[in-house]
Amino acid sequence: MRTLSVVFDEDVCLRVILRDEQTATIKALISSLPFSSKALTWGDEVYFQAPFRVVLESDAREAMAVGDVAYWPGGSAIAIFFGKTPASLDEEPRAYGPCNIVGKVSLGLGSLRKVRSGFRVQASLE
Repeated sequence: MRTLSVVFDEDVCLRVILRDEQTATIKALISSLPFSSKALTWGDEVYFQAPFRVVLESDAREAMAVGDVAYWPGGSAIAIFFGKTPASLDEEPRAYGPCNIVGKVSLGLGSLRKVRSGFRVQASLE
């Protein structure tokens, strides 16, 4: 089991348990680490540009659960879902478009409410 560390402006720190399957997205993510980006927000979603590109995988989806972390090929971005988004049909998070599942937040999910667009993001393996 691999763990991703995502730190926003050195104040908000998340731990993400990466999915076990060695998908193209997981392989590309791991090979690109560590990297820096800038945070953006969309409802109760924080996302940031990833330095790689992969296509949609067979299990890609738009419906998410709180704590899901996904890669959106349409914007080459990593998205972290912690509540309702503008695309939500109910209280559950919903992505703008189909996303490849990357993992699940295991620590720090509640602190995402502090993240603002423009925050610096540092992603690395623990």
